[in-house]
Amino acid sequence: MNLKFYRIRKEAKLPVRAHPIDAGMDVFYCPDNVSTGKLYETSDFWIPPSESRVLPTGLKVEVPPGYMLEIKNKSGIASKRQLIVGACVVDPGYNGEVFINLHNVGNETQVVRPGEKVAQAVLIPVVHCEVEEAFEDNLNQDSSRGHGGFGSTGNV
Repeated sequence: MNLKFYRIRKEAKLPVRAHPIDAGMDVFYCPDNVSTGKLYETSDFWIPPSESRVLPTGLKVEVPPGYMLEIKNKSGIASKRQLIVGACVVDPGYNGEVFINLHNVGNETQVVRPGEKVAQAVLIPVVHCEVEEAFEDNLNQDSSRGHGGFGSTGNV
């Protein structure tokens, strides 16, 4: 299967896999120089601690029906720079630029430079279902799990 990308800006980098068998394709920051009036080399993006920013990629993508493109963390960026991706799903039929919602959960301002990897994209099949309301609270009654939630199975 081929996933078609269109470069909105000539500087935009197409997503790439670091290794042929990787699930995710690296996605890069590409500033919008036309609307900002800045030169490419000076379009650094600053993300202060406890804040989030939406970064442009300079790309559009044609997600096929039955799939979604999910934008996810890159482990190195999350662990070394404390930059994590917020909710970011690209649906079939979306025809705008792909943006990356980055949150700085660290204590230092982080700088993202043009052309840097910011996230990874994974093409995921989607199972469509109908929503049905239950009129009695008898869901999962045969489960041994019960209603235990966060941390209910104890420590490691």
